[in-house]
Amino acid sequence: MDMDIAPLIKHFAENAPGFAERIRESGLDTDKLNSVESLNSLPIIRKDDLADLQAASPPFGGFLACDPSELKRIYQSPGPIYDPEPRVADYWRWESAMRAAGFGEYDVVLNAFGYHLTPAGAMFEEGLLAAGCAVIPGGIGNQEQQIQAMHTLGVTCYLGLPSYLKALLDKADEMGVTLKVNKAFVVAEPLPPSLRAELIARGVTTVRQGYGTAECGNLGYECEKEEGWHLPTDAIIQVCDINSGQPLPAGETGEVVVTLFAKEYAIIRFGTGDLSAVHPEKCSCGLDTPRLMGWLGRVGDAVKVRGMFLHPRQLNGLMSQFGEVEKWQAQVSRSDHKDKLTLRVSPSSSSDIETLPERLSSAARENIKFRIEVELVGADEIADDAPPIEDLRSWD
Repeated sequence: MDMDIAPLIKHFAENAPGFAERIRESGLDTDKLNSVESLNSLPIIRKDDLADLQAASPPFGGFLACDPSELKRIYQSPGPIYDPEPRVADYWRWESAMRAAGFGEYDVVLNAFGYHLTPAGAMFEEGLLAAGCAVIPGGIGNQEQQIQAMHTLGVTCYLGLPSYLKALLDKADEMGVTLKVNKAFVVAEPLPPSLRAELIARGVTTVRQGYGTAECGNLGYECEKEEGWHLPTDAIIQVCDINSGQPLPAGETGEVVVTLFAKEYAIIRFGTGDLSAVHPEKCSCGLDTPRLMGWLGRVGDAVKVRGMFLHPRQLNGLMSQFGEVEKWQAQVSRSDHKDKLTLRVSPSSSSDIETLPERLSSAARENIKFRIEVELVGADEIADDAPPIEDLRSWD
């Protein structure tokens, strides 16, 4: 892929001081950044870098190339990171993925992503509206109310976590309510073959998976062959070596790196932290676009739990409030297609042990927006070199 991106780079160099500083620090000449190949000389910027830059130069780290008042919406993602949404229809470009999943005119969709602070709910709603769908802004929770609405309004499509769709179907069975959902587009957590098969067996005959991020939007989606994620054509998406930052040949595993063309926000060579590989063969569906071979891990230490990234530094900040805890470790497990987050803590002998679990749980809900179960353990049950987050999940 090669194209003249010089006007975009020039625009950001003149209007986004943080991006201009990034070029200066790299020792590069703006005039020579005029193609995808030339951009490969620009070091990758990652989510943690963006959080640090925003903290040093709030609110957008100097990467916003317009006045904040010109934006449609502004979000706060975990980190925290502030994500702008320009006044552009379907800014995150999900329409193509919705249509590939069979969503379109005359479909009524339950959007089971949150609309509070984080961008997921509004992000996917924009794509659904662009595809011609009617949208119920459901979020997560109030299952009985959601099921009643889905039944009464004849909801045909679902968008959200695959585990939450299973939970809704289970709850509908308990209530004796029949749902008409026959198509689902699921993102933000893995879709094990066993869960896809169960959803299909229960009447959701089309279950398609997608991949994207809060910063970059649509980065891939399944076709009817369900053999990898087709890359959208409206962004530059590369798989790069995690050390050199250079693009890798098809079939080799590296970090997904993204460049967007929107003029309002300088997402140029943004490293998602996700590992994948480009499929070495063309898809038999007939689409000529390359495919990612699914999610193959994370570059850093962040772990996705219930569709949200949990950063070790979020836990460090939380635990700094509890000096009576000598050792701690978070564990992520999974049962019946549901994630469980457990915080194992070893308190000192002088701590108020009886109230510690509730105090920790309450602080976690307030400070890092995660629900946790607290397990009290002995100091010898947590190794001195134990990682802050241990992922025990199996995706069989």
